[in-house]
Amino acid sequence: MIVASLALSGCGDNVPQATPSATATTVAGPVEATEPRAQLAGRAAAAKDLKQVATYTFTSPKRPVRRVTITRAIDRSWRIDLPGGANSGQVDIALVWTAGALHQCALPAGNHPYSGCVRLPGPLPTKADVKLEHLVTDWLGVLTDRRAALAVAEVDTLPGAAGRCYSVESSAASLKLPMDAGIYCFESDGTLTAARVGFGTLMLAGPPAPGPQSVQLPGPVVPGQPLPIKAPPSPSPSVSASGTPSPSPKA
Repeated sequence: MIVASLALSGCGDNVPQATPSATATTVAGPVEATEPRAQLAGRAAAAKDLKQVATYTFTSPKRPVRRVTITRAIDRSWRIDLPGGANSGQVDIALVWTAGALHQCALPAGNHPYSGCVRLPGPLPTKADVKLEHLVTDWLGVLTDRRAALAVAEVDTLPGAAGRCYSVESSAASLKLPMDAGIYCFESDGTLTAARVGFGTLMLAGPPAPGPQSVQLPGPVVPGQPLPIKAPPSPSPSVSASGTPSPSPKA
């Protein structure tokens, strides 16, 4: 028995080892496009389906650094909280898309007389448009539209930004870009990690949390117009018949 075992062991040394078949296939994950325009389009497409709560630092000209929270719910409603977003920083606001309409809501923090949410029949007027909402709404559609006149290049000019960053500008001087030119950074799952555009720089402050089922208005719907970004100038004092200024009446 011992001799037989040794014999079998010796024969085993001469048995050829199995080699991988030339026809074997390797299973690989999805391969991202190598062309920057296609890469950005893929990440923007993924961004459309995100359901998350993400907090950003927001730096804008002549304003202190602020914290912006973007909430995107499972039912596709969304909310953007922007401290000091109206009346030259005097009023904190939230932009909320729910029940098929956009609302601008004045948040109670601060010493101001405004409250409630104004329902808009369409987009924000230019004087009230802080533009942050475009980063998670219509501009994603532009980035995924291969017909849009975009010139896209991968860049590395936003220190601290995760994911990949791309510069976006018009590919034709005669055509107006349907979004703001700038630098946009996305993770592969579509999370916007940073953006540097004309109205400021947004930088992701930490890992996003899962989005809620729905977002709610932070106040009742009230009649009125959306508050402008810049506070209207104070009315000049009226002049009495005697030629001396008199106090302006209170609103």
